[in-house]
Amino acid sequence: MGISPDDEKKHSKFIEKFTLPFTLLADPKMKVINAYGVWGEKNMYGRTYMGIKRTTFLINEDGKIHQVIRKVLSKKHADQILKAWEDS
Repeated sequence: MGISPDDEKKHSKFIEKFTLPFTLLADPKMKVINAYGVWGEKNMYGRTYMGIKRTTFLINEDGKIHQVIRKVLSKKHADQILKAWEDS
């Protein structure tokens, strides 16, 4: 699953445009985002702003966080997930 602070209308357009192979959840009140601690200061091209820190939480069948990937590399993310699961 993915999650962002965008509303459901924005999500629908994004899901259609990119044909996402996973569920995308809307969290406009940022309850889950804040609970997982993934909202914070970011820097891009010398500009500082607040936003989602791309993070992957691997959650086991008991609902417990098994592993956290904080430096998500888009093109290598599937490999990052498999390695993180195997390494722990």
